[in-house]
Amino acid sequence: MRLTDKVSIITGAGQGIGRATALKFASEGAKVAVCDINQAAVEDTVRAILDDGGEAAGFNVDVTDKESIARMVSGVMAKWGRIDTLVNNAGIVQDAQFKKMTDEQFERVIDVNLKGVYHCTKAVVDIMLEQNSGVILNASSIVGLYGNFGQTNYAATKFGVIGMVKTWARELGRKGIRANAICPGFIETPILSSIPDKVIRMMEEKVPMGRLGKPEEIANTYAWLASDEASYINGAVIEVSGGCTI
Repeated sequence: MRLTDKVSIITGAGQGIGRATALKFASEGAKVAVCDINQAAVEDTVRAILDDGGEAAGFNVDVTDKESIARMVSGVMAKWGRIDTLVNNAGIVQDAQFKKMTDEQFERVIDVNLKGVYHCTKAVVDIMLEQNSGVILNASSIVGLYGNFGQTNYAATKFGVIGMVKTWARELGRKGIRANAICPGFIETPILSSIPDKVIRMMEEKVPMGRLGKPEEIANTYAWLASDEASYINGAVIEVSGGCTI
């Protein structure tokens, strides 16, 4: 198993890509800190890991609340004594055309998707520096590469987290810490549940592979990047989209 005994924090792990990533990491031998703002979802993911013979602990975390993050990090260190991987997966959307977007919509997405990544990474970086090892993985998006209609706020955050990993790769690489970003395309997650079937079909038609991606396909990429198999991958931005931007 490629992640045996690696302690991994995954935010937004209650559903979708985050949950799939938590399950994948656990199946690869990692000790997983399941973090989400939804306590019931945290408990459900932890239960699924334990039932499958893995090791996990749940934490109710709001990535916009530094005290919430600090409590989680303290809990992880008390339980396992180290932190090997941080997957900054938590994120939200509040879409609107720019001329109609409210300040509240813009600021809320910035707070969760951009500041949340900053706060979570800030909370673990000293631990990783002391260990002289660690992996930081940020969830970006193809929207963070190409923009998207109605997503000024979301695009800004997903461009921003790429800039963060590029900078961290330069600053922290000599300290044994790698930082990379993944840019998913159209993925089958609960966030699509409110989208009409007609729009889903249009999304599928944009993908050369003719289908949406599965959360597990993003999780597999995270697991590889977190493993020693990716030991020379630093500052990379990996698109996992079925080729939809070609």
